[in-house]
Amino acid sequence: MKKLTIATRVSDLALWQAYHIKDRIEASYPEITVELNEIVSNGDKVLDKPLALIGGKGHFTKELEDEMLAGNADIAVHSLKDVPTYIPDGLELVAVTERQDQSDVFLSHKYTSLEELPQGAVVGTTSLRRRMQLLQQRPDLKVKDLRGNVNTRLRKLKEGQYDAIILAFIGLHRLNLLKDIPYTQKLSLDMMIPPMGQAALGIEIVTGNEKVREIAESLKDEKTFICTKIERDFISKIGAGCSAPVACNAVINDNTVTFRTMIGFPDGTNIMQEKIVKNIEQSDNLGFEMAQLMIDNGAMKLLEDAEKTAFKDEMPQRL
Repeated sequence: MKKLTIATRVSDLALWQAYHIKDRIEASYPEITVELNEIVSNGDKVLDKPLALIGGKGHFTKELEDEMLAGNADIAVHSLKDVPTYIPDGLELVAVTERQDQSDVFLSHKYTSLEELPQGAVVGTTSLRRRMQLLQQRPDLKVKDLRGNVNTRLRKLKEGQYDAIILAFIGLHRLNLLKDIPYTQKLSLDMMIPPMGQAALGIEIVTGNEKVREIAESLKDEKTFICTKIERDFISKIGAGCSAPVACNAVINDNTVTFRTMIGFPDGTNIMQEKIVKNIEQSDNLGFEMAQLMIDNGAMKLLEDAEKTAFKDEMPQRL
């Protein structure tokens, strides 16, 4: 194999991620030339609606998968949090890179922290997970949708359209954008539980090419793979739609896995939270076990009711 093609979105962050993987592959396999197939995904085109109303985060991955199935790319590099738990026939998610800082970060040009925000302050996020947790802690805040790429979101904050916004720390860190924001506050994982797969990259390949599989698996981090599999198993079994607020996070310390989950209404009410701690050797089915525990406690009815309240004026489209 002399050439390998990576499918990637064209956002600044997606390109940073793709070039990062390109550099790693070329360092390990100097005989292979790595090229990028840059694709504008539907999720990058439709910026005037919440993701849940255009089919969810799968709109960030579908076009890349289509390119692979058409033979125009060997692998795709995704932000793992954007990858649905269903993978199309002919493709496989074979590797997950080492997870970096999973925190969300508070950004403002006016206020030093989330705690300092006055009553009624406008906070920007389109994430129902963030909305749920923000309003659980600060029901007095006004949460306003925030779409666009990272630079667009930061521009809207600077223009004063929001008193503060919440974004993932890792993307801003990778693009060196935190230095331009007067006030930043990294939110602890206790304050803001992340989504499935945050701060890890998923490497998806076309089934059947063993050399490509070998290359992809060379990028795999075993502990991150275990944690993100638990998170993805949980989301898969509980069947949480894109218009239901869900947070889930697995962390390994020594030989112990701690898995925390939260579901509820977008307005921060009707919250259901669980935590399970297990030895890593007994964690293979932890995601499914957590999902069953929450289902037994009424999660399916809660999710159904949460989806009804998420976007009262519009019906979410389904992939």
